Amino acid sequence: MSLATDKLDDKPTLYKQIRRDIETRILTGEWPPGHRIPFEHQLMARYRCSRMTVNKALSELAQADLIERRRRAGTFVRRPQHLSAVLKIADIRAEITALGRGYGYQLVQCTRRTASAADRARLGVRKTGKVIAITCRHSADNVPFALEDRLIDLEAVPEAAHADFAAEPPGSWLLHHVPWTEAEHTISAVVADDRTAEALGIAVGAPCLVIDRYTWRSARTLTAVRLLYPGDSHRLVARFKGG
Repeated sequence: MSLATDKLDDKPTLYKQIRRDIETRILTGEWPPGHRIPFEHQLMARYRCSRMTVNKALSELAQADLIERRRRAGTFVRRPQHLSAVLKIADIRAEITALGRGYGYQLVQCTRRTASAADRARLGVRKTGKVIAITCRHSADNVPFALEDRLIDLEAVPEAAHADFAAEPPGSWLLHHVPWTEAEHTISAVVADDRTAEALGIAVGAPCLVIDRYTWRSARTLTAVRLLYPGDSHRLVARFKGG
């Protein structure tokens, strides 16, 4: 190894730079799930560093569940695994389009703020950080389809600070840019209050189908969302086969 390489490798932040560069490529979607990460010797040449430095960066990315290292095969961007076979995380825009209906989207409110106690409780985090709170409405053929209330943890998804949620629905953006490792759905029913009734064009007290969803990466909550649908026009169907 050359003296110049030794000096570069002595920098305590070099492995962090490698990790940050790879993480950015993954989170922006440049390297999608299943993409092969360059081999260690390629990363060594690119960053002019030792194998130990590259290995440290890759090990931290693996611990964060962003990549998976397969013996004799290489290193790959990790694919979401948990619950995907049980209940798919649907892109509402794609869902409406697949029905042959015209999709419409309206951003009602988007606020960046320091997380309140209620925000922290909803996201399951203890320390104070920044969040984006979004309320938006999806429509099909100009008829209200769903009301979305979402929190995004900016500590976990810093790229969201630069997303244009007035132009792109947050659910679509997250599915295309942010890998997740675990998700949870809770399905319930409520009656529409004044705000929900006005947003969905239904009567106060009308039934609504509710889906509360949480997504995580390596035990860190990425986003929490509540979706409300008019109860008389929506249903959930799951079909299973025996083992």
